[in-house]
Amino acid sequence: MPPYTKAKRIPFQQPSYRRISHALTTTPPPPYSATMTNIETIQSLYRSYRSQDYDTFRALCTPDIAWIQSEGFPGGRTWIGADAIIKGVFEGNASRWEGFGFDIEQYLDAGTSVIVVGTYRGAHRVSGKSFRAATVHIFDLQDGKAARFRQFTDTKVICDALPA
Repeated sequence: MPPYTKAKRIPFQQPSYRRISHALTTTPPPPYSATMTNIETIQSLYRSYRSQDYDTFRALCTPDIAWIQSEGFPGGRTWIGADAIIKGVFEGNASRWEGFGFDIEQYLDAGTSVIVVGTYRGAHRVSGKSFRAATVHIFDLQDGKAARFRQFTDTKVICDALPA
């Protein structure tokens, strides 16, 4: 049998109160900041959508943002401007789907674009059928704001959840 050596005991160190209190008192960045990276801007945009903070959503978009949805997506088309997107896309999806959401798996920095990989999910309010569809969003940014959104998703899977 190999000889056993006694393990070296390392004493536990209590975390510094200063470090903890600093972490608790540090204020998060504002919803829109010129110092945010493109990925941070898009993360803030998703947070504003999920919390229905539409003033922040507007601040993170150029006035003429183009929101281009996949052909065949229910209620989908190209929307221009944040107010049209809020009314046509966000409120439209909420009226059609129960629990509609986008589960984000990955953000990819592509220079002036951000690619977001994830999965749509929801259940149709009339048919009760649910779906999960692999999805990619591409945001093009201009001067630190979202200027164009492009959606790529499996619309057949989503349409299969619609009433017959």
